Amino acid sequence: MNAFRHLLKAAGAHPPVGTWIMSASPMVAEAVGHAGFDWGVLDMEHAPADMMEVIHMLQAVSSTKMVPVVRVPWNDVVTIKRVLDAGATTLLVPLVQNADEARHAVAATRYPPQGVRGVAGMTRASRFGAAHNYLQHANADMGVIVQLETPQALQQLEAIAAVEGVDALFIGPADLSAAMGHLGQLTHPAVLEQMSRAVKRAKDAGKPIGTLGATPEIVAQYRAIGFDFVAISSDLSLLVRSAQLAISALRTQETSIVHSLTTGTHGY
Repeated sequence: MNAFRHLLKAAGAHPPVGTWIMSASPMVAEAVGHAGFDWGVLDMEHAPADMMEVIHMLQAVSSTKMVPVVRVPWNDVVTIKRVLDAGATTLLVPLVQNADEARHAVAATRYPPQGVRGVAGMTRASRFGAAHNYLQHANADMGVIVQLETPQALQQLEAIAAVEGVDALFIGPADLSAAMGHLGQLTHPAVLEQMSRAVKRAKDAGKPIGTLGATPEIVAQYRAIGFDFVAISSDLSLLVRSAQLAISALRTQETSIVHSLTTGTHGY
């Protein structure tokens, strides 16, 4: 069974929590995987990851409990074919606008006659030919998550959700807010209202829906809205924020020490 679908089914009342891997670093991906996240996006759209880096990251996180989801840079059959041959089993496809584009994404992940994926025997996905039943089971084992990132896409939510082979929907709040005229305002009331409506409609359609938030507070809002799976921040954001907090704490401590020395309140 597809690992991401299993994660969603086993989640119960606690939405699986993931994060974004933007560094394109296998070591960072592995370290983040050991931090306790349920799933993580290995990003190719807004990160400098090439095919070998995707393979190395997939290898790295295989030793962790974090279920990898590869976000391809575009809804492109050639790129999707190469990512699947590299061993990815769940894809996040950006900027899907309608049911036809959703069908295109699903078809790219399926061998004929269900789809148009090219067939090759010596791939990492088939354990270099050692997984003798790979071709027979590959179609059923693939997971497809489609990103809805514009008001136009949200208008087509039910039609997209109804496409066979679409396992889940994902709202991209950054692009949605930009498309709504609120660039950079991911929690603008109008954006949150659209996201809340999308959650209700997805649940009515029987399709899991997820999103990404920058902070625990924002993610808590999304969980309260009812998202079925959520992601928080990214490896680089977590790294930079931790570094900034450490520097700030050190500077505050230094200032306190200097103040006590210059005012004679150092206690000796």
